[in-house]
Amino acid sequence: MSKHHLGEFEEIVMLTVAILADEAYGISIIEEMENRLDRKVSIGALQTVLRRLEKKGYLSSRFGEATKVRGGKRKRYFMLTAYGKKVLTEVKEQRLSLWNAIPQFSTSY
Repeated sequence: MSKHHLGEFEEIVMLTVAILADEAYGISIIEEMENRLDRKVSIGALQTVLRRLEKKGYLSSRFGEATKVRGGKRKRYFMLTAYGKKVLTEVKEQRLSLWNAIPQFSTSY
């Protein structure tokens, strides 16, 4: 059993960062989550979770180049760390173990 606690929203953010790879920054993460999950996400909630995941060592970040389109501001890109990948793998294994333990579970309604 994993000793890492990962909340649902944290897990979704980490999975979305993994999906976006080199293009994972605030707005792109929100758009990807909204498109895939039909779930509204505020930039404030996302930024809070990104900072927390970075503090835990699950994510790292880097700044892109400043652009005129952004008024000279730089995008902050996020990526999974090796430790973050390990944690996500453990969470996936835990979830699969639970799903596989359900006798004759049917998802058809």
